[in-house]
Amino acid sequence: MTIEKLHRGQVVLGTVAAAVLGSAGNALVSWVARSLGSDPQVIQGLQPKGYVVLTTLGVIVGAVVWARIRRRSERPRAVLRKLVPTVVGVSFLADVPVFFLDGADVLGVFALMVMHVVVAVIAVPIFRRVMPLAEDRTSPTDEVHAPLGA
Repeated sequence: MTIEKLHRGQVVLGTVAAAVLGSAGNALVSWVARSLGSDPQVIQGLQPKGYVVLTTLGVIVGAVVWARIRRRSERPRAVLRKLVPTVVGVSFLADVPVFFLDGADVLGVFALMVMHVVVAVIAVPIFRRVMPLAEDRTSPTDEVHAPLGA
């Protein structure tokens, strides 16, 4: 497996771009939710001070994990193909308690969940560009061998 050497500046720029674009996407989601009646005073994740910080933190953690898997895994594509949707799905659980706040609405909580997807949809292609993954190595148990004498 050959791994291209990472250019630190490209990785940093890509991570910043993912955070900025993810925050812009989340601003749009927030605007739609607020326009349809969700209260950002109740669902504070709809406020820029909430979603920009959490988006940036999530993108930074995602970039670090991506880089570690890229460097250490025998099968980085397979790992990330399962890990990314799993992490996004599990991250929805953080938004469920918000539904039980006084004044919270389903639309506002749904908007918070959509924000997780928006960030993943933006960050993953950027990470693939600035931290490309090598092809997965196959192990002997993955290979199909023809029967002897065939």
